[in-house]
Amino acid sequence: MFHAPNALQRAVLPPVTEGAEVRPPAREGAGRRRDAHFDNAKYLAIVLVAVAHSWVPVMDGSRTARALYMVVYTFHMPAFILISGYFSRSFDLSPAKVKRLVTGVAVPYVVFETAYSLFRRYANDAPDTPISLLDPWYLTWFLAALFIWRLTTPVWRNLRHPLAVSLVIAVLASVSPSIGSDLDLPRVLQFLPFFVLGLQLKPEHFALVRRREARLLALPLFACALLFAYWAAPRMQLGWFLRDSSAQELGAPWWSGAVMTLAMFCCATLLTAGFLALVPRRHMWFTVLGAGTICGYLLHGFLVKGTDYAGVFDDHAWLVSPAGLVVVTAVAAAAVTLMCTPPVRRALRCVTEPDMDWAFRRDAARI
Repeated sequence: MFHAPNALQRAVLPPVTEGAEVRPPAREGAGRRRDAHFDNAKYLAIVLVAVAHSWVPVMDGSRTARALYMVVYTFHMPAFILISGYFSRSFDLSPAKVKRLVTGVAVPYVVFETAYSLFRRYANDAPDTPISLLDPWYLTWFLAALFIWRLTTPVWRNLRHPLAVSLVIAVLASVSPSIGSDLDLPRVLQFLPFFVLGLQLKPEHFALVRRREARLLALPLFACALLFAYWAAPRMQLGWFLRDSSAQELGAPWWSGAVMTLAMFCCATLLTAGFLALVPRRHMWFTVLGAGTICGYLLHGFLVKGTDYAGVFDDHAWLVSPAGLVVVTAVAAAAVTLMCTPPVRRALRCVTEPDMDWAFRRDAARI
């Protein structure tokens, strides 16, 4: 059984702030205008993350579930990462922005990496489980990656061809089994092009996917993707979608790493565009939940892993049936929706957006 990676918080209209994706809004009442399209996209993407995670224990033997998983995993993390890059365009190494990077990304990483390690140790009866901040487990890899990506933003903003350079780095990571697993570096490097692409995008690029023509094209695009995934489901390793291993570690020839990296980048970019085209642009009932996606992202792993540790799927074999898959999907979607609500966000504010003025010089505290 493989375990998929996972997968972001707030979006505001340009001029953007660097804390958009993993950091909640500056404060209620700050007077900043929100873009409903991005909030809707983040909420729907986090639902897909939770749902896809919930499929892992129940999709064995189901070609359809495996195909759905492949399609979702092709674009849902790239979509989050691309939006994160877009809202990181203004990041520099100024004291205020470094403070927000630490409090909005590094602190949640430390807290939840520790929490997940302890949860794994005691809920799974694994007393030898270490607490290592250099070895992200399960969900927390994204926070470590975002910290690294955002720190390097000034570099990408000054290169002449940043996307091409990031693709070369991703290709090299896909054929280099000796990179090691510290900070999940293979995944950080292989997902890097999506962050860099987001840095290069402008509001007019997102305006293109909001056009009616884009929405009409998105439907046949996803239909073709599902058909291809259904054909490829019994033939393709799911490790390619996780992007946490080299080609050699997947038992494939080294050159296939380069081919698959470029092919997956193209497919993920197309499906991300299709996804954004289908996301509602107007204010919906779930729009407000887009500001709390970091909470849904970080919390739903406890539910998914806790269910696994408790042996729920072993004790209820019917959950592996098509009807069970529907039930699991509905429960996962409902649970992550509740985790994104304002009360949960307020309760977690002490770790997802702590003030920590005491830890910074006075000029850094002025945000």
